[in-house]
Amino acid sequence: MPSAVTICFPFVGDLVGGSHISASSLIAKIDQQRYAPLVIVQNPQGIIARLFADRGIAVEAIPASISLQHGRRVGPLRALQLTRGAIPLARFLRKRQVAIVHSNDGRTHATWALAARLAGAQLLWHHRGSPDALGLRMVAPLLANRVVAVSHFAGDQAGGLRRRLRTDVVHSPFDTSIQCDRWAARQAILELINAPPTANLVGFSGVLIDRKRPLLFVDAIAALRRVAPELDARGVLFGEALDGMDAQVADRARRQGVGDAIHLMGFRTPGAFWLAGCDLLMVPAIDEPFGRTLIEAMLVETPVVATASGGNIEAIRDRETGRLVPPEDAQALADACATLLRDPAMMEGIGQSARADALLKFGEARHADAIMAIYDDMLHAGAGQETPHR
Repeated sequence: MPSAVTICFPFVGDLVGGSHISASSLIAKIDQQRYAPLVIVQNPQGIIARLFADRGIAVEAIPASISLQHGRRVGPLRALQLTRGAIPLARFLRKRQVAIVHSNDGRTHATWALAARLAGAQLLWHHRGSPDALGLRMVAPLLANRVVAVSHFAGDQAGGLRRRLRTDVVHSPFDTSIQCDRWAARQAILELINAPPTANLVGFSGVLIDRKRPLLFVDAIAALRRVAPELDARGVLFGEALDGMDAQVADRARRQGVGDAIHLMGFRTPGAFWLAGCDLLMVPAIDEPFGRTLIEAMLVETPVVATASGGNIEAIRDRETGRLVPPEDAQALADACATLLRDPAMMEGIGQSARADALLKFGEARHADAIMAIYDDMLHAGAGQETPHR
């Protein structure tokens, strides 16, 4: 029997996001008789390493490499450092006989794309960001052998990239076996925020950065409390704050007069449990490629109110599996939440329909099969066999 092909999954930094969760789901389902995953991280004692360890996935320390900050553009000096740093990384890849480098986020693309090509490995560029991302438009066509996008929105709406480089759309994977005690989860949140059982919990989940619009969430909670004071709506935000966004959220809440109704919960795991404790999940994000928490909420039957933007449109059918409202509209978000919270039967129906839809579309095994088929195509093409464009 031929030996398994080594697929390298490098990760840069130590901030956990949806890319790490999705990658861990993929690795856990890979057929390891065919593919040997090699997971390398910059901090073997950090939170990313612990995430993989919790799933029984071994990690190794990355060779010395440049540290990049989340959300910061790569300037000329940093680009030069990355170019020089690619040489020892390429040596590492050759030594480990890596066939494919599967990069999963912007910082990893920037650090490992050139190294993969210098090593003679193939590069699978897994794009989870904006279709306008500079790396996707300028670097991927030069260095990547294949691009996988998490949604049609993320995969370049204009189609320009598709003409230059083969791009597949594979939605992110989710553990469809998750089951949470919604009552117990709700009680846990009520106790943490010291709220009465009559309160309605409206969740926000994700890293607190501008694109995810946590300040718009605060505005929407303020509007909801104005239009429906009897609902006693409380906004609970789950996620790590970057660039002082937690202070901005608290300040915005005070200025909106809802300081006592906005609760910063920080990053908490398991995410599905805390989503199950919310009566609703609000997703005010703009141009979200394909939000994990939205699907996780669907799987635990927490109804979702989201902006009609980015990949949200691919995940939700309005009034069937959730609600979609115009972007950047706090009042529209508030009105949709109020309508649902006032109609428990509607909420239950949407929650059940959403779970059924998510079970059908977003399983881990389905995702792994799709990605392994792409690996097969890449290896065949790399061996000189022509792979037809689909």
